[in-house]
Amino acid sequence: MDIESNSKESEKMVAEISPLLKFVLELGPLMVFFFANSRGEWLASTFPVLTEFGGPIFIATGLFMIATATALTVSWILTRKLPIMPLISGIVVFVFGALTLWLQNDTFIKMKPTIVNTLFGVILLGGLFFGQSLLGYVFNSAFRLTDEGWRKLTLRWGVFFLFLAVLNEVVWRMFTTDTWVAFKVWGTMPITIIFTMAQMPLVMRHSVEPLGKDEK
Repeated sequence: MDIESNSKESEKMVAEISPLLKFVLELGPLMVFFFANSRGEWLASTFPVLTEFGGPIFIATGLFMIATATALTVSWILTRKLPIMPLISGIVVFVFGALTLWLQNDTFIKMKPTIVNTLFGVILLGGLFFGQSLLGYVFNSAFRLTDEGWRKLTLRWGVFFLFLAVLNEVVWRMFTTDTWVAFKVWGTMPITIIFTMAQMPLVMRHSVEPLGKDEK
């Protein structure tokens, strides 16, 4: 009985901290990237070993890779699972980050958001083309929607990911590296949060078990 009780309490704790944990683990590496890029020279003088990476953007890239690996590790330790989207994003970070450091060309790390968002957008919209609402497989444990609801939500997210890909291309090609880094942290995240909140009416309208049903 004690073992079962402890197991249930552990599962409950994970469920309770998951939303905040997810936010921190996703935002943390981006904050490291922003800080390292803006304070690259100070970091290089304080920790000379970081000069092996190169200039500020390369130091930021190296620390971004380390922070991403740390976030994925912590997520695995605390939840015993790795969400598919952060996992794919992490893989792309490692690949394009390694190319950035090896070739000393920041174009690769700048293109990472474009590649990831395009990949997600194409997968979601491609799934719809073949009659599959793939977003339902990702979020089905969080909430349940009708088939129509999943189709609409998948379509919206697919288009939104492609929008983010285009937006990233515009920003990194037309503005400075510092502006791109700042937008990656302070622009993309708020836009994503606003878009997510804007989908709540659709989620509630097509929910199989509408919120507040038990309270009526």
